[in-house]
Amino acid sequence: MKCEIIAIGSELLTPWRQDTNSLYLTERLNEIGVVVAFKTIVGDRRKDLAAAIRTALGRTDIVITMGGLGPTEDDLTREAWADVLGTKLKRDADIVGQLYARAAQRRWTLTENNLKQADMLEGAEVLENPHGTAPGQWLDTVFAGHRKLGMLLPGPPREIKPMFDQQCMPRLRAVLPVRHIATRTLKAAMIGESLCDSRIAPIYTQYPDVETTILAGAGDIQITLMCRHPRKEHAEARVHELASRIEDELDDFVYSSQGEGLEQIVLYYLEMRGATLSVAESCTGGMLAQRLTSVSGSSRSFLGGAVVYSNELKTEFAGVPEELIEMRGAVSREVAAALAEGIRRRCSSTYGVGITGIAGPTGGTEEKPVGLVYIALSDGVQTEVVEKNFAGDRERVRFYATQQALDMVRRRLM
Repeated sequence: MKCEIIAIGSELLTPWRQDTNSLYLTERLNEIGVVVAFKTIVGDRRKDLAAAIRTALGRTDIVITMGGLGPTEDDLTREAWADVLGTKLKRDADIVGQLYARAAQRRWTLTENNLKQADMLEGAEVLENPHGTAPGQWLDTVFAGHRKLGMLLPGPPREIKPMFDQQCMPRLRAVLPVRHIATRTLKAAMIGESLCDSRIAPIYTQYPDVETTILAGAGDIQITLMCRHPRKEHAEARVHELASRIEDELDDFVYSSQGEGLEQIVLYYLEMRGATLSVAESCTGGMLAQRLTSVSGSSRSFLGGAVVYSNELKTEFAGVPEELIEMRGAVSREVAAALAEGIRRRCSSTYGVGITGIAGPTGGTEEKPVGLVYIALSDGVQTEVVEKNFAGDRERVRFYATQQALDMVRRRLM
């Protein structure tokens, strides 16, 4: 069964508001084997709403609209559904009574426009809303000769979530065939998307029953596998088999098979080996430390470090010799190594990381262009330095550098 979720509200088409309800609904729908094939955002215009609902009914089995059930002139979800289904709205006397009772209890004056919240589509079931005034509606109808399920749900999260869990999920379980969805997320670091796909496509194309999605970020690849089947064990077995083959192919590029972030994996390895880490960051400006400390319990392995943006602080906090900076330049292989070695000694950590580079958009030269970054890792015996030329804007270059640093630590710990 395929579903489309339609988020309604002109405010969702501005830069200041975004739909989050659909993420929650998607997770719950996946639990019962329903795949969300489309998500649509549409403004508060009746014709646009009707067009979106009509399109959704034509291409999916289940259509959920969120929002537009309030009392104001721009709350037109009920009217749009009626237009599409060619049916009428009927004012429900019981809901009208509940609205008056609720208003009296709270000493509100119930204005006439509030009563439109009692307008029900012919054949719809009422979905009670104990957290708000606008009830939802459940539809089991026929559109273009095919059975369709429709849900008209309110927009506020505190209303839609309990309504969906307590009233929609039981109805869906009752009418839908039993299906299970098994998923697995693999993550790989510092491998290009095209190279990754060229290596694993010959494998995952052998599994047409498993949907494979590849999402590329800055130095990070996320491979999501999803299989639907009436038998949970079969779905899980297919996903596990494909995941194992992909892991074997990508080998040590894969750092996670359960969706963890790279910083989580690095901290796990550090704690498992009783090791500690400190960092000296120049162009990344503390981003590496921020990523590590975003993980709860990181203090067991991450000691801290310094943001050494100026040459003076590179010397004072990380012990980089002034003459080395003058001779090689602040952005150099030698200074990166000195940063890693110096911060490790200063913090008495097992490992030290040093990062220096040119994040841009200014500051680059022909010899040292924007995107040039040196990342060093030292354990007191061996110091490894990697030179990279990262493409992209300032934020992307900085994130790439932290990703490279974390991956270097991970590989050393492995």
